[in-house]
Amino acid sequence: MPEGKYSLDLSHASIIWKVSHFGLSNYVGRFADFDAIIDYKPSNIEKSSVTATINPLSVQTAYPNAEEKDFDKILGTDKVWFNGTMFPSIDFTSTSIAMTSDTTAVMQGELSFLGVTKPVSLDVVFNGAMPIQPFTRKPTLGFSATATIKRSDWGLTKYVPNVGDEVQIMIEGEFMKTDDE
Repeated sequence: MPEGKYSLDLSHASIIWKVSHFGLSNYVGRFADFDAIIDYKPSNIEKSSVTATINPLSVQTAYPNAEEKDFDKILGTDKVWFNGTMFPSIDFTSTSIAMTSDTTAVMQGELSFLGVTKPVSLDVVFNGAMPIQPFTRKPTLGFSATATIKRSDWGLTKYVPNVGDEVQIMIEGEFMKTDDE
């Protein structure tokens, strides 16, 4: 695969999170508006880097009776939740990539959320690559990543422990080679 910048194909990507609800079930949500760029270095994968940004106002849940109470809007804007009006983006910048096999790595990075920046670790799986993806006709890379964070580390403490402190994050993404190189 060629070296260079790869942009996220949002139509083939997702960021899903889940958190315990009273220990009875895992409540699941997602973000619909986000972007990421990979600076891919095939001769030394560990020198590659990733940056990503999420619009917290794009949170989506399957909360019933949405016409009575716009729960997603409350989560996105309320000061005790994602507070997207004051903090309009959640940002990630990788700081290191350590290969653990030919197709897996641990990516360390800085996550900025609610005005707080903390280190996070993602377990990354390289799903595959196509030198020419059939529809876009561009080189394309595919990845999955998971992480678990404590939301209280970023000051998001509403209803802890009834709503769990640990948040599991699942990321899927296809990245296309950009033409601007």
